[in-house]
Amino acid sequence: MTETTGNCLFSSRLPLLEREWGESPLINTRPPPPSLLSSSLLRPDPRSVPKSPFPVAAAQSPSQLGPSTASPAPALGTASTASVRMQLFKRETKFCVFLMDLKTSLGSPVIADPLPTLVLPSAVMTFTTPTSFPSPGLYLNTSSKKKPLPGKIEEVRASGWLDLMMASSPTRKRQIKDVVNDVQADDHDLQYCNWMVDYPSALTSFEAITDFAGSKRLALFLDYDGTLSPIVDNPANAIMSDEMRAAVRHVASLFPTAIISGRSRDKVFDFVKLNELYYAGSHGMDIMGPVGKTTESNGVECIRSTDTQGKEVNLFQPASEFLPMIDEVYKRLGESIMDIDGARMEDNKFCVSVHYRNVAEDDYQKVFQRVTAVMEDYPCLKLTHGRKVLEVRPVIDWNKGKAVEFLLESLGLNESEDVLPIYVGDDRTDEDAFKVLKASNRGFGILVSSIPKESDAFYSLRDPAEVMEFLKKLATWKEQST
Repeated sequence: MTETTGNCLFSSRLPLLEREWGESPLINTRPPPPSLLSSSLLRPDPRSVPKSPFPVAAAQSPSQLGPSTASPAPALGTASTASVRMQLFKRETKFCVFLMDLKTSLGSPVIADPLPTLVLPSAVMTFTTPTSFPSPGLYLNTSSKKKPLPGKIEEVRASGWLDLMMASSPTRKRQIKDVVNDVQADDHDLQYCNWMVDYPSALTSFEAITDFAGSKRLALFLDYDGTLSPIVDNPANAIMSDEMRAAVRHVASLFPTAIISGRSRDKVFDFVKLNELYYAGSHGMDIMGPVGKTTESNGVECIRSTDTQGKEVNLFQPASEFLPMIDEVYKRLGESIMDIDGARMEDNKFCVSVHYRNVAEDDYQKVFQRVTAVMEDYPCLKLTHGRKVLEVRPVIDWNKGKAVEFLLESLGLNESEDVLPIYVGDDRTDEDAFKVLKASNRGFGILVSSIPKESDAFYSLRDPAEVMEFLKKLATWKEQST
């Protein structure tokens, strides 16, 4: 029979004390081990401990107590454990409370006479010796249960693409409450502010950017959708504002400036309507650049041509041999998805875009299945993913990063140490350009995003409005510095 009446420490903790001290705590004169003193059970929250009706004896060191201060525990001889427990039960109401201050460095605790009991809530101090230990797996297996893998590898691949399609576009801006100040935060939620520690704003860091630029020659590269124009439901309505056009024209008069887009080059030019720029469409597979030292790249020759104003330019189209195949795929995909409400096709000359921004989420998988079914017949083409768009592109080693290198070389800036290239973009395909600038350690990327995401860019801007402000500041700085 084990008595645990009241708040008696030793009656409830006796099995543990027997293991650590010996047969019984009353017949062993050794001090309790340090492991017990450091136990969190002896450091309860003061607010949860009721005030003891008994006087508290302050803990003192043996040298302070002297030889006659502390009385040894009563000798019980070879008393049985049961009798010891019974004595503790009968004497419980007569025991005094002792206090061991754990903040002081005591060599060993000193128990005053009579033997004390630490009065604590029974809910805190109750201890039961387990008869058997739980399975080790209860503590070691902390990972969440994994979902079973689909039976077919095609299902795994489709599932991964479906996740990308669901997460490819930022969620609508929502208002949150600031926990500390309890005020509404419309423009800066907590996650975005934390993310900006790694990707600081190009506006707030503008002085650091210009200090680094110094007297270097800047070369500016810009994406179009989501950077110079807002993302809209209908891609045909992605019109840049007159104010943005004026800002781009101004900065292009001061720095070599190019727009590199996933759209066809002709379509981007129709949106921008500025002859002061260089244009690269189809993710850099259709470049109209200056006539310079570059006459070929990757074994592909440049074509000498003229722009709308009769100015001589170089056309570089490394995927021109894929044009008949791209045209065929465009027609087949259009027939395949025509019955899916909200799906839109776009011919970007060297790539085909399937927009699903206006498609119901339940039909995302249907869109992917239709596209991949057509793609099976074209091993020389690959499927890539952007913001709510699936894109069919030729399998060639060419991307926006390669386009940046080509334009820098065409401008005669590739070998110069006093050149600072800056690329501003918002899409997954812009990461290729960010990586090129990061690897060369010459320039940097600026990611346009209103949500936190990993990137090889160095700075960030929230939206096209901040891009326009950055371009204006850049033009003002250039004019003032000269």
